[in-house]
Amino acid sequence: MSDPNVHTVPRGDGWANELESSTSVLARFDTKVEAVTAGRDSASAAKVEHALHNADGTIGEKHSYGNDPYPPSG
Repeated sequence: MSDPNVHTVPRGDGWANELESSTSVLARFDTKVEAVTAGRDSASAAKVEHALHNADGTIGEKHSYGNDPYPPSG
């Protein structure tokens, strides 16, 4: 089983990096920029996807740092 993906999400008056399908918070940050940088580093080290959420909670961007074959199958 692969590691869970990392999500950068709005939390209260700041931002957090969380593991997908978990209540685990990797870290909390005052700004989105700080959270994105740390989330990218975590996702890259784990070779998983990094999902960046907008202030309203919707996913705005995704970046893959793992096995991302091109062209995609299917």
